Amino acid sequence: MNERRFCYFDHNATTSVAPEVVDAMLPFFRKHWGNPSSAYAFGRDVARHLETARAQVAALIGAEPREILFTSCGTESNNTAWNSALMAQPDKRHVVTTAVEHSANLKFAEALRRRGFEVTTLPVDPNGQLDLYQLEQAIRPDTALVSVMWANNETGVLFPIAEVAAICRSKGVLCHTDAVQAAGKVPVNVQAAAVDFLSLSGHKLHAPKGVGGLYVRRRTRFVPYLVGGHQERGRRGGTENVPYIVGFGRAAELALAHFDEENRRVRALRDRLEARVLAAIPQSARNGAQEPRLPNTANLAFPAVEAEAMLMLLDQLGICAAGGSACTTGSLEPSHVLTAMGLSAAQARGSIRFSLGRVIREADVDYLLAKLPGVVAKLQAIAPDGPAQPPRAATADQAA
Repeated sequence: MNERRFCYFDHNATTSVAPEVVDAMLPFFRKHWGNPSSAYAFGRDVARHLETARAQVAALIGAEPREILFTSCGTESNNTAWNSALMAQPDKRHVVTTAVEHSANLKFAEALRRRGFEVTTLPVDPNGQLDLYQLEQAIRPDTALVSVMWANNETGVLFPIAEVAAICRSKGVLCHTDAVQAAGKVPVNVQAAAVDFLSLSGHKLHAPKGVGGLYVRRRTRFVPYLVGGHQERGRRGGTENVPYIVGFGRAAELALAHFDEENRRVRALRDRLEARVLAAIPQSARNGAQEPRLPNTANLAFPAVEAEAMLMLLDQLGICAAGGSACTTGSLEPSHVLTAMGLSAAQARGSIRFSLGRVIREADVDYLLAKLPGVVAKLQAIAPDGPAQPPRAATADQAA
């Protein structure tokens, strides 16, 4: 019996753990299993490896090692940044963010509203891009934090974080960016962008799930989210997850070493996939700006098709893709990102995200291109409205 075909186009949801990362982690399960907070040599040796990983993660984003705080995931990093900004400034009870942020931030914003805080949620245009004038006008004397993601996890659209941070500095307001999807895919440098907080997640760049990082700029007032022992220089209580942190460090090192090569290769495959699909499937369209965008992400809309049904048929063919963020899979609601961009609920439900990565081969793209038009045609043929659903008006850069 032939082995089932497996083609993975969902790297924005998670990535495989790189073999080099596994090799780096194994000694910390078997040999170097001491507590890094211990005073004796067995523990101090582990602590040195932890600090090596901190330096590796810092190098990925141009930070100083002491500015890196290890967490359990990107969600914890985001929550920690928001909580610190508000707790360190109890007289300020207003936050500015965008309508297309990850649920880790939007759900935290909802929780803040229930506690009496005010949150301004900025809209985006049909390309998924942000109006910086609106952002500047939204900042008030009582604004504690502006939080804008570096790269959107569904469309790949990049926000101008350096300009956002400059506006915040001019207003004396703290700036946070969720760079979970950006790090390792596009250049991220906290010296150039000058943000105060930046969130990272290991499993987006071939480290294991369960480890993340938060950049906290030097001299930024900080209030811990997890209170306990003196770990992480008193900024996060709880014994560090040393094997995963070591893996995160090695993954960051690999991402930096192979950045240019992988960026070019993956971008070329993404562009080929997108161009061929848009040419082969009538009335299909790209969601979001063509540039600036993550080099690995294509979010495509298909008329008179339900993404859920399309994903099921693709899965039967061994193709993994997504209808939106993995953190909202199972929700009956259309993507909040796509509806914020002006798509109808039906158009949003007919959109698929293909996100490429290190393990993608040209043969995988060829296989998807061979199968996808037939899947779409099959579903359109049985759709109540048929395939003649009027297409969404193309944005300027889509028509180009």
